[in-house]
Amino acid sequence: MLIYLIRRLLLAVLTLLVMSVLSFWILQIPPGDAVTSFVKELQVRNLPLSVEREAQLRKSFGLDQPVYIQYSKWFMRIVRGDPGRQYMARAAQEWERPVLDIWGERIWATVALMGFTILFTWTLAIPIGIYSAVRKHSVGDYAFTFLGFTGLAVPDFLLGLVLLYAAFAYFDQSVGGLFSTDFVEASWSWARIWDLIKHLWIPAIVLGTSGTASLIRIMRNNLLDELGKPYVVTARAKGMSPWKLILKYPVRVACNPLISTIGYLLPYLVGGSVIVSMVLSLPTLGPVLLLAINKQDINVGMFIMMSLGVLTVIGTLISDILLLVIDPRIKFSAR
Repeated sequence: MLIYLIRRLLLAVLTLLVMSVLSFWILQIPPGDAVTSFVKELQVRNLPLSVEREAQLRKSFGLDQPVYIQYSKWFMRIVRGDPGRQYMARAAQEWERPVLDIWGERIWATVALMGFTILFTWTLAIPIGIYSAVRKHSVGDYAFTFLGFTGLAVPDFLLGLVLLYAAFAYFDQSVGGLFSTDFVEASWSWARIWDLIKHLWIPAIVLGTSGTASLIRIMRNNLLDELGKPYVVTARAKGMSPWKLILKYPVRVACNPLISTIGYLLPYLVGGSVIVSMVLSLPTLGPVLLLAINKQDINVGMFIMMSLGVLTVIGTLISDILLLVIDPRIKFSAR
């Protein structure tokens, strides 16, 4: 187990290194740079910038150097724990803002949303998938199948708008954002935490609906495959109670593909929630990443993308360890 973890950590470092090179190169593909975006925005606002000042800004941020030199400097800053400063072209006063401050303002909201969404997805998907497999071709199975395909077909942002309207029209609650007006600037307390929970249920449902629908189908199909295997038939013939028979081994084995989804589920909840976060006014990392890519802000964009890479690596490692715990047939080899 120790050797396996060491190998996985080394592989994770190599994966993140390759990802950093590719991400940096991809962000450099569009013509221009962050200064170009800033100049264009100033021109739209009738605030032209002199050529000398433009060159000075480009030189001060190191954007006049070759790409490989820019990458090496960025990499050395990351090794030292300094991701640099923001130079997004939105307002001049934002140019010197530390990336860690921007990331820190939104990471906790992102983590809270991820946790609630995963809880919502798994809490519904596993029991419904078990029911659909055990009651195959029943009215309930057909009903959940219909709801599942509907959940996959409805766009997330449209579902978010519908839920926002329903909450306001029928419950007289404004659930946009993560906090009510009274708690936006308040210090942390049980009242503020409860207000956060009241605002998290809509984005959790919106982001988790499509994932829940797909996981229900996966759980149902896998459990149906397991229920037809010889060891289940033998246990049933020996008189084992139906629910004990189902829960002891078939369900555990059928959960394997669900656990394997943790690796991509964590980064998806950040990168895949951009439109939902914008519609629901959620202060998560997704909209910041989109803005950084549009403005070619290398420091902000790279740090968030590397955060997604770390989430992917951590999620994959967690899923592998959980598979070892849940499925006794799986053994890790040091080879």
